[in-house]
Amino acid sequence: MHLIPSLPLLLLLLLPLNPPNPLPVVSLFLISGDLNPRGFPQASPMASHNHIDDDDDFGGDFSGAPSSRRSGNKRGYGDPEDDEDDFFGSKKAKSKVEETAPGVATGMILNLRESLQNCKDTLAKYQTELEAAKSEIQKWHSAFQNESFIPMGTTPEPRLVINYLQSLKSSEESLREQLEKAKKKEAAFIVTFAKREQEIAELKSSVRELRVQLKPPSMQVIPYTVARRLLLDPAIHEEFTRLKNLVEEKDKKVKELQDNIAAVQFTPQSKMGKMLMAKCRTLQEENEEIGNQAAEGKMHDLAMKLALQKSQNAELRSQFEGLYKQMEGLTNDVERSNEMVLTMQENLEEKDQEIQRLKQELQQRRSMEEEKTDSPSDRKTSNEITTGEADN
Repeated sequence: MHLIPSLPLLLLLLLPLNPPNPLPVVSLFLISGDLNPRGFPQASPMASHNHIDDDDDFGGDFSGAPSSRRSGNKRGYGDPEDDEDDFFGSKKAKSKVEETAPGVATGMILNLRESLQNCKDTLAKYQTELEAAKSEIQKWHSAFQNESFIPMGTTPEPRLVINYLQSLKSSEESLREQLEKAKKKEAAFIVTFAKREQEIAELKSSVRELRVQLKPPSMQVIPYTVARRLLLDPAIHEEFTRLKNLVEEKDKKVKELQDNIAAVQFTPQSKMGKMLMAKCRTLQEENEEIGNQAAEGKMHDLAMKLALQKSQNAELRSQFEGLYKQMEGLTNDVERSNEMVLTMQENLEEKDQEIQRLKQELQQRRSMEEEKTDSPSDRKTSNEITTGEADN
């Protein structure tokens, strides 16, 4: 014979594990007669009727005899067989329980229904939370499933996700280190820029001082001619050209470094910033090319003037070379004339020396002749000779 549990047993299963007051439950089982003296519910046959009628849902009539509500298989409350194993008190206590049984049963039913409704609400809440957790887990699964670090055909395991997060953390640390290095380089570049700007300012001040020093008094009256005269000097022109080119190169370099610093300062989107700066550089170069093409007319005029100036410079140079050659010829002639003068002076000195020697010889001869002959005629002749030599 199959056994089915009675209604109080079902109510007992629906109760919480630790009820605050277990006495009403025991009383309910005593009233229904489904609890034996040892405290365990009895099994009822399948063919038996329900323990509680449909009219007993909310305060039904429990005052009638037990035979009117139950089948004949149930024993009464006052059977003498129960006196031997009576664990719940005497017959007096049973009569008191019988008196209070309808109200207690109704309260218990209400409490059980309320607890059942609470359990249903809690179960529904937990089911909604479970569905939300499942949807959240599914979202995480789908989010990690589309990532590149998950192999194809495999589910995202926690180990792979943790490894990927650790690699991301290490890459973040390396990026932070690179950012610190970039900041240090930026500070060094800023210091270098400040030094370069200071040098440029010093060079500009020195150039101004040189201009003031090289500025002649006639510069205020005829500045164009003086400036042209200064630029015609090859050394000054070369120095000015070199300084101008150096300043242009420094300006371009400073501008490029400033653009690089502005591009590096895009901390969240540094790559995008660099791309934008590269695009701006290309656009700037295109604008410069367009400006150069627009200024070709002026450049052509300047080129014509420069060619004319070069031709004039070539003519002046050829004239200068001719004058230089003529001066070289004159210097050679002067040198030759100087050499001739020197040779003539030497010859003249030799002649003077020879004349002096001849004079001495002549005087010696005269003295010898005077000693030999003391005649007046000889004296007269010697006087004539001396007067003739004095005339010469």
